[in-house]
Amino acid sequence: MAVRRKRRLEIAQYVEGVLQQDRVVVSQAITLIESTLEEDRTLALQLIDQLLPYTGKAIRIGITGVPGVGKSTFIEALGQHIIGQNQKLAVLAVDPSSQRSRGSIMGDKTRMEQLAMQPSAYIRPSPAGTSLGGVASRTRETMLICEAAGFDVIFVETVGVGQSETVVHGMVDFFLLLMLAGAGDELQGIKKGIMEMADVIAITKADGENVHPAKMAQNEYQSALHLFPPAANGWLPKVVTCSSMMNQGIDNIWELVQNYITHVKKNAFFEKRRQEQNLQWMFETIRSTLEEQFFRHQDIKKELPQIVQQITEGNLPPLTGAQKLLDIYKN
Repeated sequence: MAVRRKRRLEIAQYVEGVLQQDRVVVSQAITLIESTLEEDRTLALQLIDQLLPYTGKAIRIGITGVPGVGKSTFIEALGQHIIGQNQKLAVLAVDPSSQRSRGSIMGDKTRMEQLAMQPSAYIRPSPAGTSLGGVASRTRETMLICEAAGFDVIFVETVGVGQSETVVHGMVDFFLLLMLAGAGDELQGIKKGIMEMADVIAITKADGENVHPAKMAQNEYQSALHLFPPAANGWLPKVVTCSSMMNQGIDNIWELVQNYITHVKKNAFFEKRRQEQNLQWMFETIRSTLEEQFFRHQDIKKELPQIVQQITEGNLPPLTGAQKLLDIYKN
């Protein structure tokens, strides 16, 4: 039995629905953005072009952390605090996807049940697919849709600690790193590069018997941060403790986010960073589009299995195989 594809809206319907903050149309627009079908990509680009004048006003926050740090609980607590300040919040939660089945675990609305019920909050789980480290390939476009729909704050939650953090750091204004205390040697448990990217490090689960270890971890991290070169934006990264369950320290973190935004807007770093991110977005789009076109090329599809087999059997050097395929694509 053939599966009927949902009817595509007209471009004007998408634009009007997003600008009028129609949640159904916002979701449909994001689905269009995430589509890999060529006709959808053409429509998606038109949509982004028309919505662009209505974007750019939200605060974009990247949130990452080690496994077990309680990201979902933290996001729910901070999210509730933000919407309590009469702000509208969108959470773009990128789910881990199977690289074999391309499936994904859409559990975010279950994990953030209370936040999902709030009319001022919008949670969008997106399959990570084949994109680097679990960052959805269309996250930037999705952020723009949410901004045009009137959301004041956007969270981008990453899958975990890895290469994806570098990608997320390149698309947000503020980068928050969540850490645990008492999980062995804290300073060895995370890559130095990720710590250098963090604008604030929050030690979570600082309640009950864990208050003292969290305080010790806070001191260790703060000392470690002094060894790093000063940030180009002049901001001194802070280390704080918090408890999402007890709702302690959450307001302090939001205050730090606001202080940071004020700081970088004053010294013009905010606008400079947004400009750099736009250029980075352009180059990434060129790379990903060329890759998609390359593998959709009919002659490439025909020759690729044979070349893969030859390389696997050791009968063809990888560089020679790559050059053969590139020559086919160019011709």
